[in-house]
Order: sequence, then C-alpha cells, then structure tokens
Amino acid sequence: MMRLSALQRYILLSCYDAKGNRRERKGLEQFYQVQPLRPSPKDAQDAVTKSLERLIDKELLVGYGVRTPHKWFIREIRLTPKGRKISKELAGWQAPLPFRSRARHA
Repeated sequence: MMRLSALQRYILLSCYDAKGNRRERKGLEQFYQVQPLRPSPKDAQDAVTKSLERLIDKELLVGYGVRTPHKWFIREIRLTPKGRKISKELAGWQAPLPFRSRARHA
C-alpha cells in the first residue's frame, strides 16, 4: 500500500463515503477542525489543494474545475477505480488512537 498522509486518507475516505459519483471540494478543510494546532484558513486551504493535486498525480482522483492561464481551481473531485480500491482498503484499516508517547522510564 502506498504512503498517504492523514489528510490524503481523509480525502479518499470522504470521497468513498460520498453519495454521488462526485464530491464537492468545500468542506475538506474540516479535517483541521479536530487538530490540536489549527493552521490559518489560508494555510488549510493550501494544504488541501496540494494534497488534492498529489492524489491526482498518483491517479487516485480526478479533479473537475476551472482552468485559468496560470493555475487550476479544483471544484469537484471523484475517485478513479484505483482510488476506490485504495479507499476500500483504508475503510478496513483501523486508525491509530491519538495517544501521546511518553519518555520511557529507565
């Protein structure tokens, strides 16, 4: 299985759980609402954009949006068959609990 960040796993699972074929991009920043150190809204949006672009490069997602002369604006995403397979594996994978590691006693 390929290495994916926690945000990328969240994106794939949210697409897998989406009712229709496509999922809107907005709402993916909610991933950062449960994080202890919340980035600014601009940083969260940039991180989501970068993760979406990397998932598209890995051929796990297809992005739909608007192309300007300088950049893409991704509005909707959908899973590819390869992405659906990875998402199905992730759905059966147990997430680690957020325990904080303590220094071992000598």
